[in-house]
Amino acid sequence: MSRNARKWWRSHKQRVQQQQAVPSHTPLHTPLHRELAENEQQLRAFYANCADVVFRSFRIGGSTRALAIYIQGLTNNEELERTVLSVLMKTKLPKDSAISKLLDNVVSVSKTHELATFEDCLESVANGYPILLIDQQQRALSFGLARWEKRQIEEPMAEGVVRGPREGFTESLQVNTALLRRLIKTPALKMEQMQIGGYTKTQVVLAYVDGLVDADLVTEVRARLNRIDIDGVLESGYIEEMIEDYPASPFPQILTTERPDVTCGNLLEGRIAILVDGTPFVMIAPTTLFSLLQSSEDYYQRSIASTAIRWLRYLFTVISFLLPSLYVALITYHHEMVPTSLLISMAASREPVPFPALVEALLMEITFEALREAGVRLPKQVGAAVSIVGALVIGQAAVQAGLVSAPMVIVVAITGIASFMIPHYIAGISIRLLRFPMMFLAGTLGLLGIMLGIIVTVIHLSTIRSLGVPYLTPVGPMKFSEWKDTIVRAPWWMMNERPHLTGDYQKIRQGADQKPGPEKGGDPA
Repeated sequence: MSRNARKWWRSHKQRVQQQQAVPSHTPLHTPLHRELAENEQQLRAFYANCADVVFRSFRIGGSTRALAIYIQGLTNNEELERTVLSVLMKTKLPKDSAISKLLDNVVSVSKTHELATFEDCLESVANGYPILLIDQQQRALSFGLARWEKRQIEEPMAEGVVRGPREGFTESLQVNTALLRRLIKTPALKMEQMQIGGYTKTQVVLAYVDGLVDADLVTEVRARLNRIDIDGVLESGYIEEMIEDYPASPFPQILTTERPDVTCGNLLEGRIAILVDGTPFVMIAPTTLFSLLQSSEDYYQRSIASTAIRWLRYLFTVISFLLPSLYVALITYHHEMVPTSLLISMAASREPVPFPALVEALLMEITFEALREAGVRLPKQVGAAVSIVGALVIGQAAVQAGLVSAPMVIVVAITGIASFMIPHYIAGISIRLLRFPMMFLAGTLGLLGIMLGIIVTVIHLSTIRSLGVPYLTPVGPMKFSEWKDTIVRAPWWMMNERPHLTGDYQKIRQGADQKPGPEKGGDPA
């Protein structure tokens, strides 16, 4: 027999021995057996080579055999020992007594329920809930004693405000749902829980306010979530890409936020929220382009200041989108549109530059984006310093070396500052991506190319929808009644009507005649 044949024969014998030693897995939906030994054998087979899974055998009252199963690090071991195991060891279990009697009379754990199948047991253990199996009992007990390390509630770094709540979501689904319940205390706030992910079994919560949301919208979102068939969900971005309407669009059709107040504000406007265990980012739908350009602080400051800041934000969003393209088009094709003195100055600064304006703009924009990403990925202590100092040093060195002109450095710097004014990071990424094709159009067709790019962008924005809601609502289609919270931020006493998203909705959200004044508050004298 050859060496390869002997090697194959030895490996084949080892596989056969392993198959004989390890019992085959029963289907997950199989009911539990009455014999504890059979249940233990099957569960040990499921958790083979799982060193973190604890199988704790003991006897109830010194006679009845029992088995506790839990995962180290996900279960409150001390509480399990104190309230369950030590109590059961001292308790005499009556013969043939139902497991429900044990639940009612002995165990003092509030969140406890019975399990009937192996699938239920595995799910309970995976979620950190220890299970108890008793000999001659065909049902198991699950105890709500989950405990794992989680991050404390902190202010979101990417959505900071000067005036407003400092709370942000965490990676714990229970904490996030509690934050919503603390702000919206009505039982009309519904939270439907489901599992997504064949291996991760990720808990997902669909939240909405019953009576404010369109029932058809809830049905549509529920159907989109239920049809997801994927191995695992590690972050809400997995689900976002699975349920959006136009996946090829560069614009996000679902709003993501780390702030409970933003989530509750959208819930009160008839939207839905999707919370995913393991991530602090909550998805809100439907959304519009103007929602992505609004900050939560707009609703906490006085209306005049909020309106002025909102207009400034709109202006700088346009600057972030068009400024490099306009510079390239003017320098390349439309010299007559630049004042003579300014044109002479710009021509002098560009004289040592060997590249055309398009290449110069691309070089600077790519360098700036690289510095921005480097600042994000580096540790916080040095990230900001590297991005700022790097931009200054590289920009100055590039000008002195004659690779780029000083006006181009100024244009790129203003564009970068303008992009930082977009409140939501994902919306800023969309503008940054579209900036490059706009520069190519400007470098090849001039202002005609810019107009062509604007027309294509507006047509695209007019055609996409977010769960049935037009992306440019309330500008396209035109809804003048909702401009009071879009073009401007009207005072709260003027916003009597709730935004109309889809289908039926509750139009009135506050009482009439809410305008304050001296005559409304009585005589101060």
